[in-house]
Amino acid sequence: MKYLLLVTALVISSFSFASEGDWGRTGHRATGEVAESYLSNKAQKQIAELLDGQSLAFVSTYGDDIKSDPKYREYGPWHYVNLPQGATNYKKEDANPKGDLLQGIQTCVEVLKDKEASKEQKAFYLKMLVHFMGDLHQPLHTGRGEDKGGNDIQVRWFGKGSNLHRVWDSEMINDFEMSFTELAESTDKLSKNEINKIRAGSISDWMYESKALSNKVYDSVEIGEKLGYEYMYEWFPVAHDQIQKGGIRLAKVLNDIFK
Repeated sequence: MKYLLLVTALVISSFSFASEGDWGRTGHRATGEVAESYLSNKAQKQIAELLDGQSLAFVSTYGDDIKSDPKYREYGPWHYVNLPQGATNYKKEDANPKGDLLQGIQTCVEVLKDKEASKEQKAFYLKMLVHFMGDLHQPLHTGRGEDKGGNDIQVRWFGKGSNLHRVWDSEMINDFEMSFTELAESTDKLSKNEINKIRAGSISDWMYESKALSNKVYDSVEIGEKLGYEYMYEWFPVAHDQIQKGGIRLAKVLNDIFK
């Protein structure tokens, strides 16, 4: 079974929250790299034109790279979505009016399908979509608003102060010491039936799947707990699986857009 790393991204409050990062650069790039292998020829060609030949892995961190620029501040809430514990229904009336991860992905898809949108607009939202699909598969980007997607849950990671969100965003992946290409290449070899099962469903379905996983992640630690090799052994394969799922589903969304 592949050693995972999600994507990232966990979810935070639908009301307000500034993430320290999501899936980290390595996780996002691995998600983009996996997606490249599942793109149709038509999608590959149109994406190459929009990105001027840049790869999905290269642009996958764009959504985080622009956070320091005030003119992009409005996209901050798009990196996460918060749902009450046990929620099974996304209610638009309860959604963050400033947007959230689900709304962000839907907006990206709409712009990319819009024949009137400019190349510049499409390139921007394509980069954002690649990033957001990574975030969607980082379970804590669909986490609880009250603890900022695990950012307020303090733990010790190999003896150093950390928090649950950071452990899942980057520390597990970084400590495994694989490049993004190694992470992507070491994912499971799947049958056609297994791939189709991962592709099945909607973006909302995938969000609820990530939410269900986030509940297990929350239950995996106690506040102040010392985490290390045992936690890596149990949970890194899950993160790695999330990266693979994120890449396969990103390609599915892109193939549907660029028919």
